[in-house]
Amino acid sequence: MRKFLSIALLGGVLLALFLPACKHDPFFIDITDPDPDPVDTLDPGNTTGWPCSPDSAYFETQVLPLLISQCAMSGCHDAASHQEGIILTNYQQVMSTGKVKAFNPGGSDLYEAIMETKPDKRMPRPPAAALTADQKALIRKWIEQGAKNNTCNENYGACDTTNVTYAGYIAPLMSSTCTGCHGGTNPQGGLRLTTYTEVKASAQSGKLYGSIARLPGYTAMPQGGAALSSCAVAKVKNWVNAGMPQ
Repeated sequence: MRKFLSIALLGGVLLALFLPACKHDPFFIDITDPDPDPVDTLDPGNTTGWPCSPDSAYFETQVLPLLISQCAMSGCHDAASHQEGIILTNYQQVMSTGKVKAFNPGGSDLYEAIMETKPDKRMPRPPAAALTADQKALIRKWIEQGAKNNTCNENYGACDTTNVTYAGYIAPLMSSTCTGCHGGTNPQGGLRLTTYTEVKASAQSGKLYGSIARLPGYTAMPQGGAALSSCAVAKVKNWVNAGMPQ
């Protein structure tokens, strides 16, 4: 009997050694990534351009993505629609309208339009939601600082992709680059990205990452605007891989 138990025990040990261990894959893996580790970091030596300062407003990296998302959608101020002859898809077009007076937000029609409370005058027009207080403050700061065609390197130094949360990073990113088209009562493609539940569903389907990473088979987003920075894409990917924490 002891000999039988010893043989059985030995067999169990050998079986445990040869069977593959149970492996839990990350929640979402980009199949084009040869190293699907949920923590991706960028080159810590990235020192091209200028680092972004919290005291400055930058047209290329902050104001233009906001204008494209909230104002330059189809039917409004994109190149094809150019409602009232106004196009807001690049610096030259924004400034050529005469709607922005450098150093003078109060004299800038663009700023007055986003501050307007009457629905028939406010921009963006209903059913799109009005800009948030932070978004209005950003445009005001940009104009106050001279309405410059400036930019900065969001990835200057290292890109920290750890501890990314919906409230802390994903929601502001969606608000500044996506909800102009994917918000309101008639979102583009029937896709709304204004709440955690909506963004989570898009992330689970793979569409969110596939679109902002501009992978083959996905519609490149933001549509009509510049691609998100590699740091922003990496942060979204790691947020999904981490289980999309709120």
